[in-house]
Amino acid sequence: MTSTLSPAGSTACVILARGGSKGVPGKNLRKVGGLSLVARAVRAGVAARGVAATYVSTDSPGIAAEARAFGARVIARPEELSGDSATSESGWLHALSELRADLPDVGRLVFLQCTSPFTTGDDIDRALAQMAEQDASCALSVTPNHTFLWHRDDAGFGRGTNHDETRQRQRRQDLPPAYGENGAFYCVDVAAFEKTGQRFCGPVALCPVDHPPLEIDSVQDLELCALIANSSHASDPGPERLEKVRALVMDFDGVHTDNLVHTDQDGRESVTTSRGDGMGLSMLRDRGDVALMILSKERNPVVLRRAEKLRIEVQHAVDDKVAALEDWLAERQLGWANLAYIGNDLNDLAALERAGLSVCPSDSHPEILAMADWVLPQPGGRGALRHLCDALLRIRE
Repeated sequence: MTSTLSPAGSTACVILARGGSKGVPGKNLRKVGGLSLVARAVRAGVAARGVAATYVSTDSPGIAAEARAFGARVIARPEELSGDSATSESGWLHALSELRADLPDVGRLVFLQCTSPFTTGDDIDRALAQMAEQDASCALSVTPNHTFLWHRDDAGFGRGTNHDETRQRQRRQDLPPAYGENGAFYCVDVAAFEKTGQRFCGPVALCPVDHPPLEIDSVQDLELCALIANSSHASDPGPERLEKVRALVMDFDGVHTDNLVHTDQDGRESVTTSRGDGMGLSMLRDRGDVALMILSKERNPVVLRRAEKLRIEVQHAVDDKVAALEDWLAERQLGWANLAYIGNDLNDLAALERAGLSVCPSDSHPEILAMADWVLPQPGGRGALRHLCDALLRIRE
């Protein structure tokens, strides 16, 4: 795909992800909201409409495998550019020399940082559009800063930086606009970047993003980001996608359950489901504006019993899920664009590929994690459905 936002040529994303990290060992493969940091960065680059290809430059075989699984191309990062003293610019310039074999017309680069796990494809597209609109040489992500800033004068006393402390105290909202560099991503014009060797290579466009004000430099930062991802809608798709959903269809094993089965000595099987998931589905069912169905290949009668308990329609022992969904949607005068489908394994792949919004729990099969539009921060049977239902309810408030 060629960028529609970069008149100078195609646009590539570059992610530097070395294997070594002193503050957080193995940092780039640590998970936030069910996905590794490098996977989250790759997904953002792949999702950006204005980006032709996403590259990960790494010295780690494990990171390379993870990057490929989520749709990135891999650049082998030389040892001399992988140490603590190597600059980001040196890594980016090396990546540029390598990726030109794929994209000889590359005109812009987007440098994504794994340490900012909440970047989206829409963020990247907005930055590229802002850069083009202002005819800027570079752009960066920023967050609005509404704090009273201070500095020390020559005598060591505090002086207002963005306010006058000698005058009547202002309201925070009356302070002049200020922005903090959040480190999520940087965009550059290739020619200007090569000429200067600097990320700020000419007039700078600012792209405000609505991200938690965190970069992951410590284990505590990582834990806090994971908590935010698990407890909020920071990783949810945009409201325009959620508003289109008029039907929610769910696989059973690995979605309603934790994908485990208890088998006694007589061969009887039982599974565990979540009361929290059940509450979310009940609230969504009672609204009446989203059709619900459990669609399962499983022949175990537990599927029927759970559907009865939830008062949700069910089709089980179904081998061809796409054909079943075609008929079910047609009966309700709905299309695939109106469908959110949640599944966790390869037998769900065809349905997920057709659905307007493909969703999976955080512990899904790697191929499903790589292709789903929305990876829920919770695992199957342990809050994934509740998170999904809460998001659909919230957009309808």
